[in-house]
Amino acid sequence: MEAHGEIGLRRTPLEPEHRELGAKIGMFAGWAMPIEYRGTLAEHEAVRERAGLFDLMHLGKVTVDGAGAFDVLQRTVTNDLRKVDVGGAQYNNVLNDRGGIVDDVIVYRLGEDRWYTVPNAANTNRVHRILLDQAAGADAEVVLHEDWCFLAVQGPNAPAIVGELFPEAGSLQYMHVTEAEFGGERLILSRSGYTGEVGFELFPPEDVVRDLWAALMQAGEPHGMEPIGLAARDTLRLEMGYPLHGQDISEERTPLEAGLSWAVSFDKGEFTGREALLAQKDQGIPARLWGLEMEGRLIPRPHYEVLDGEERVGETTSGTFSPTLRKGIALAYLSPRERFAAGNRVEVDVRGRRGEAVVTKPPFVDRSPK
Repeated sequence: MEAHGEIGLRRTPLEPEHRELGAKIGMFAGWAMPIEYRGTLAEHEAVRERAGLFDLMHLGKVTVDGAGAFDVLQRTVTNDLRKVDVGGAQYNNVLNDRGGIVDDVIVYRLGEDRWYTVPNAANTNRVHRILLDQAAGADAEVVLHEDWCFLAVQGPNAPAIVGELFPEAGSLQYMHVTEAEFGGERLILSRSGYTGEVGFELFPPEDVVRDLWAALMQAGEPHGMEPIGLAARDTLRLEMGYPLHGQDISEERTPLEAGLSWAVSFDKGEFTGREALLAQKDQGIPARLWGLEMEGRLIPRPHYEVLDGEERVGETTSGTFSPTLRKGIALAYLSPRERFAAGNRVEVDVRGRRGEAVVTKPPFVDRSPK
């Protein structure tokens, strides 16, 4: 991947393809990436109804290999990797000593002592450094693969499209991973995604990514697949209530506040942030991340006040117009935690106008990636 133009700005090797398709290119986490092609609403609907092809080159790709790899990762992430067999994958958080979320990642097990994880773009170097520190003195090699790429095919037609190029896709279950071949090169193929739809994520070396993009576009044409930008990826993930690091989760919030306690295994042994989480459980968790479904025509955006009567009880972290529901939706931390439950009503201050909203436990839409 190139870095040129603005200092430190990185560019996907697929930028010529994106520009030829009419993409609007924008800056995201130090990368120049396609934000939209035909329009966010149209692209969102294409993924929900047919399929979409995403360039996600900006996300990190880190392998941890060796006899000590399991222990390194087990000390770093919140979930229990003993539950992950070879070929499996698991959602995890990486925490600081205060229990705040440094990043959320999926950890894949490629072999007995071969692991792979995908940090968010803005956190890649931080997660890489944390893993290197944890691996000091251990029989484990931590490698950041800057020459690996990342494509995703998401939507109900994804199995037919990906299966045309990779027969292994047909037997791959949700949150499972395998290795495949394209153009004489090995790549990682996983049955995962962040849209709420059936989908696959592919991690090829840069040498073959342009050919793979072209092959996927060709295979997807009879199935109505379209290229999809990051704007639609954001609306798709928000309809599912999937948190975005830097907005909905951060180092200032713990998994217990973010509704991610299901991804924390206290009985697995020590991991970074464990003591801070136990202390928070004992002292009382101050807030909880809820969904808000607007009842009128107002559309919430991040950092809008949430009110209960005249009392400020929270702030939106993400907010948008839901193309599926045709109304505004948001995520927001509400406190005190014990005060709110699904079905409660609050108000959101949308640029000086108050809109009524129903407290909701996401997902907002009836979808499943399984």
